[in-house]
Amino acid sequence: MPTLILVRHGRSTANTAGVLAGRTPGVRLDDRGAEQAAALPARLSALSPVLAVSSPLERCRQTLQPLLDADPALPLHTEDRISECDYGDWSGRKLAELADEPLMSVVQQHPTAAAFPGGESLRAMQARAVDAVRDWNERVEAEHGEDATYVMCSHGDIIKALVADALGMHLDLFQRVHVDPCSVTAIRYTRLRPFLLRLGDTGDLAALAPRANPVGADAAVSPSGAGTADATVGGGAGAP
Repeated sequence: MPTLILVRHGRSTANTAGVLAGRTPGVRLDDRGAEQAAALPARLSALSPVLAVSSPLERCRQTLQPLLDADPALPLHTEDRISECDYGDWSGRKLAELADEPLMSVVQQHPTAAAFPGGESLRAMQARAVDAVRDWNERVEAEHGEDATYVMCSHGDIIKALVADALGMHLDLFQRVHVDPCSVTAIRYTRLRPFLLRLGDTGDLAALAPRANPVGADAAVSPSGAGTADATVGGGAGAP
């Protein structure tokens, strides 16, 4: 079956503001995110993707635009099932504020029991995203062959949940996975099992450097920030 190139959208204005954007309209890439997106065609040039699939949210469509500009013949499809998690009443709120919510410890430690008020559960989020990937794998293989590669641009929690599925890892462990903005995660699907080929590859190691002053959302709940072992809900802002 095909190779899936998962791209998390570039850094957004919500990432740097420390806000859980969710599906809030009007969230766009910031200047750094636009630079990350501009570098995407060169990073993917050797892969010759046969098509691109995007979350309907603007920050994902912006991230793919340079790739489409570089290859106007590349078909783009919108897939609602890989849209951001519906965080419901949490959408648009500061992550630092949400860290004090009792539900946050459930989101961190027992995600399969977490359902956002007025939104969806993390189990439902993973199920729809996995179904979408399975359907697109079949479509790409049928139209382009089993050796084809395609790109899918989505969101941090969606990609982490897809990685957990590919690894046969329980969703309760998915917060151990981290993907930076505009990072590339590659999964090769076969008849019997998927293979995780790349995870959160940004093309450099800047994201691994210690951060004395974490940026935006990472200041509240970042796996690489000082003084906390919590994961950033929604994905975080990545390296400065």
